[in-house]
Amino acid sequence: MPLTIAAAAKQIAARTLSPVELAQERLARAEALNSTIWAFIRITPEPALAAAKAAEARQMSGSLKGPLDGIPFAHKDIYCTAGIPTTAHSAQFIDHVPAEDATTVKWLADAGVVSLGKLATHEFAFGGPSFDLPWPPAHNPWNPKHFTAGSSSGTGAAVSAGIIMGGTGSDTGGSIRGPSALCGIAGIKPTYGLCPRTGILPLAQSLDHAGPMARTAEDCALLLQAMAGHDPADPASAKVEIPDYAAALNQGVKGKTIGVIRHFHEVDNPVSPATLAGIERAIAALKEAGAIIKDVTLPSLQEFNNAGWVILMAEAYSVHETRMQTAPEKFGEGLRHRLAFGGLVTGADYIAAQKRRLELIARTQAATEGCDLLITAVAPGEAPPIDKVPKWAMLEKPGFTIPGNILGWPAMSVFTGLGAGELPVAAQIIGKPFDDAGVLAAGHLLEKALGTLELAPGI
Repeated sequence: MPLTIAAAAKQIAARTLSPVELAQERLARAEALNSTIWAFIRITPEPALAAAKAAEARQMSGSLKGPLDGIPFAHKDIYCTAGIPTTAHSAQFIDHVPAEDATTVKWLADAGVVSLGKLATHEFAFGGPSFDLPWPPAHNPWNPKHFTAGSSSGTGAAVSAGIIMGGTGSDTGGSIRGPSALCGIAGIKPTYGLCPRTGILPLAQSLDHAGPMARTAEDCALLLQAMAGHDPADPASAKVEIPDYAAALNQGVKGKTIGVIRHFHEVDNPVSPATLAGIERAIAALKEAGAIIKDVTLPSLQEFNNAGWVILMAEAYSVHETRMQTAPEKFGEGLRHRLAFGGLVTGADYIAAQKRRLELIARTQAATEGCDLLITAVAPGEAPPIDKVPKWAMLEKPGFTIPGNILGWPAMSVFTGLGAGELPVAAQIIGKPFDDAGVLAAGHLLEKALGTLELAPGI
C-alpha cells in the first residue's frame, strides 16, 4: 500500500524519512503527472521546500509539531492562501491573490503540513467538468478519460495518484464524497459547523462544509483533528469539544445499530451491480463486527434533492449576482447557465425549500431514532467518461450525497471494491450530528475488512 500520513508520520518521527526528500519526490511526481490528470492549477515548489526544510529542522531538533509535520499536502483552489493566487478555477478570479490564509489553511500550516500548491476544482465549486476555463478539469487517475466527480476534483485526483497524502475539500452537495468515491480514496464531510469556512470562497453558505480527503479513514482523522474547532469569524462555526479522532478509530461498531437506507440505492436511484455488491460487502463486514443491522425508510432522495437544489441554486446566485450582471462572459458556460437558473428562483421558492428542509430533518430524525449510523451509496456507479457528463446531470437523477448537506450530519465515502473498467466503487457512512468519530471508526473498520487501494494504475 502507498505511504499514508500515519505511516509517514511514524517514519518522520523516527528520523528514517526526510521531509525534504519526501517533498522533492512528491513535487517531481506532480510535475510528471499533471499534464495527464490536471490535478493542480498551480504547483508551488519554493514555499513547499521552505516548509519541508522547516519541518526537517524540527525533526532533527526533536520538536516536531505532531503527525502532520512534514506531510505533503495541497489545498483546493477555493481555500484562500496568503500571497498565492486563489482562483476558484475561474477567469473571474484569475488575478485574485488573498492577503490572508483561510482559517483551516492557517491551522494546517501550524500543524506542519507541506503545501505543494493549489488544486483544481469545478468553477467556484459548482460548474464542471468544464473545458472552457483557464485550466483543464481534473481527470481520474484510474483512467484519465474518466470523470473524478466534483467539485473537489483536483484533491481526489492528486491523493489517488500518490502526489499528496491529503488535501482540503469542500462539500455543498457531495463535493468531498463524490470525488473520494470515484477516485477510490477516503473523504469525510464533517458535521455542519465543525470545520470553519472563514476564508473559503462560498457556494451556498447554509449547505457549505469544509473537510479533509486522504487515502484512509485514519489519515482523515489526523487531518480533521487540525481542521476542526471554533472560529468566531464564521457565524455557523460550532463551539463544541473536539475529541481525539485518531484515538477513537478502534471503537468499532459492536452493539451499534446501523440503518440501511436501502430504498435510496435500490429504488430511488438504482446503482450499478458493483456498487450494490460493495454496499452489501460493507453491511456484512459491519454485521460481522457486531453491529445490529436494520433497514430504515427516510424521505425519498427526490424530496431531498428538490429542496437541496433550490436552496443551493438560490444561495449560489446570491454570491455571484454582481458578477453575473457585470461580467457573465468570464464564467464558463456550465456555471453561467447554472447560476442563471438560480436567478430564476424566487424568494417564495427559497423560503418554501427551507421550510421543507426543516420537515425533512424532522422526518429523518424520527425515522432514525435508535440508529447510531446509516449506510447507503455515494455515487450511482463507476466514473463515467469525462466528456460524457451532462451539464444538468445533478438534476437528471437524484443524488445520494445532498441529504447529508440538508441534514448537516457527518458522512464519508469508503472504498468497497472495483467495478466495471476496474474503476472504484464506494459506500457512504452517515452519522448523527458531531459523531464524526463514530463515522471515521466505521470507515476504518471497513477499510481493514475490505482493503484499500494501491496507486491508481491509469497513469
